[in-house]
Amino acid sequence: MKATWNGAVLAESDETVVVEGNHYFPADSLNRDFFSPSETHTTCPWKGVASYYSITVNGKTNPDAAWTYPTPKAAAKEIAGYVAFWRGVTVG
Repeated sequence: MKATWNGAVLAESDETVVVEGNHYFPADSLNRDFFSPSETHTTCPWKGVASYYSITVNGKTNPDAAWTYPTPKAAAKEIAGYVAFWRGVTVG
């Protein structure tokens, strides 16, 4: 699987985990040059608290376009530290 946005490969891995239709990429598969931490957090009743990243490629920023569960609840432990995408990021 590969995540791309604005002409750049954000992440690429054969080891994604699919949860609720989203591919979660292992942390070591990310091109960290494009990611910056966001102040945004949301809570899922069964996964826990999500933290977000904004993505910047070629001077254009996509705010909160990636998220992760650093310390998920037990039901979602397989995605601990993995990163998923939305907001125009193509995953395929």
